[in-house]
Amino acid sequence: MSDFLTQLAALIADRKTNPKQGSYTNELLADRAKAAQKVGEEAAEVLVAALAQSEARLIEEMADLIYHSMVLLETRDVRWAEVVAELEKRHK
Repeated sequence: MSDFLTQLAALIADRKTNPKQGSYTNELLADRAKAAQKVGEEAAEVLVAALAQSEARLIEEMADLIYHSMVLLETRDVRWAEVVAELEKRHK
């Protein structure tokens, strides 16, 4: 896992433990359904970008999808490292 993804996962977990007023991350962490909905929206936007938009737009949308996915995982107390471990297991 990249150092930044590790940092981002830690920041999301910290926001859950130490909420920050006005934080978009905290807004999502407080509403699992909203977090799940955002993952669905971002996945659709990745599809559109992949099929009909620029590489730059695809990168932006994929970044949004990864972020929202990480937040959704945190709403269920699932760590990003667990997802990475699953990917590693499948690779072997």
